[in-house]
Amino acid sequence: MSRIDDLIANYGRFVKLPWPNMLAPAQRVWMAVYAPEDERRLRLHLPEFENATKAAGYEWSKIDISSEFEMWMASHEYRDAYFANPKLMQPELLGFFDQLAKDVGSEIEARTSEKTIIGIVGAASLYGLGDHVRVSALIERVQDRVAGRLLVFFPGEIEGNNYRLLGAKDGWNYLATPITAERG
Repeated sequence: MSRIDDLIANYGRFVKLPWPNMLAPAQRVWMAVYAPEDERRLRLHLPEFENATKAAGYEWSKIDISSEFEMWMASHEYRDAYFANPKLMQPELLGFFDQLAKDVGSEIEARTSEKTIIGIVGAASLYGLGDHVRVSALIERVQDRVAGRLLVFFPGEIEGNNYRLLGAKDGWNYLATPITAERG
């Protein structure tokens, strides 16, 4: 079995466990942690996460943020200046992030119920966009809108509660429940 097969199997077992009702928003977040080099394989197998979710009696919805930055950049009136001098873009990234958080939050609100798992794909697309554009900040901004569970597909690693996107030196400590490909 591949690591992604192991991750799917672990998720399938985990999603069948009983869900406590009175959890804080941060406790309703699950992190599917996998090796960055498995990104393409994971995307190929996303329907299996949906199948496992439905087999456990829950609803599934997916939000893909992979192209959000490209769409924002393509529509920005100063994009040519930003390509010529990327440092000019730094103050504008906060506006991009605010719009991203608003859009993702609205999508979650429109799709969520107490029986819904919403999978967020494309976390790696936020890597390197600056200190204000981080997966941890996005989760913190949208977690209150989740009625069921939020499953963040996270290409990176976890040590304790410290998550590192794409193996970056910098990580963050978060209380989400990790789901990994580890056996046992």
